[in-house]
Amino acid sequence: MDYRQLRAFIAVFEARNITTAARSIHLSQPALSGSIKALEEALGTTLFVRQARGVEVTEDARALYPEAQRMVADAGRLLARFKQDRERQPLQIGVEQDVGAAVVRQVVLAAAGIAPAVRLQLVTGCMGAARLASEELRCEDELFLPLLSETFVLALPLLGDQRGWITCPAQPSHQRLQTCYDAAPVAEAETFALALEMVAAGLGVAIVPQSLAAGHPGVRSEPLLQLDLRRRIGLCYCAQALALEGVIQLRDALQRQAKIVQKNSAV
Repeated sequence: MDYRQLRAFIAVFEARNITTAARSIHLSQPALSGSIKALEEALGTTLFVRQARGVEVTEDARALYPEAQRMVADAGRLLARFKQDRERQPLQIGVEQDVGAAVVRQVVLAAAGIAPAVRLQLVTGCMGAARLASEELRCEDELFLPLLSETFVLALPLLGDQRGWITCPAQPSHQRLQTCYDAAPVAEAETFALALEMVAAGLGVAIVPQSLAAGHPGVRSEPLLQLDLRRRIGLCYCAQALALEGVIQLRDALQRQAKIVQKNSAV
């Protein structure tokens, strides 16, 4: 007993006519009759009795009908699920260092909104059809869709003494932040995230993006007095990436999200 036999049975049961049933499921009449015969042999019973016009259903056919409907529906859902997964186009997005969780979630939500068109793949670093990065890391040939504008704050340990500055010379923001330091650094970190771990351990204080400091349980933050240092995080992509439908749909979904946020903020 297989899916095709059950479909043939349902078609004949509902039409009460072999010719009409064969036409409805795009089978030849001999092929449909063969499927019904094979099903009857597998079940060891007669399902239909031929009449001068059409067929008459037996009691066993009446008992089988709701079960056959359920099994065919289950099989259809299973086939649709695997077909959908095959048809999804992979969309790889790189996530650069020190991108806050809020922006990553924003991209994931946007990708979920365009499913099943794409299968999102998040990877670390400068990879993929597009990437999440600060505007300072944008390449010359890339377009930039801003998703978050945030200030820099002073991150301090929850407990312990503040022993000095922890700096991040490898970060593009380092040159702008140097004017804030009034003494030589006591330590250096490659990323803002690593600097925060040093702060949490009580080694010193650091100037970091607000989104990273707010999400760290081991530090507290204070505004930088009389300074308004900011950075923008967004989606970086080159013009050639727009040849991929997934990139276009993700960009458009992120733009719609941004408009909704702006509208709600204005209320």
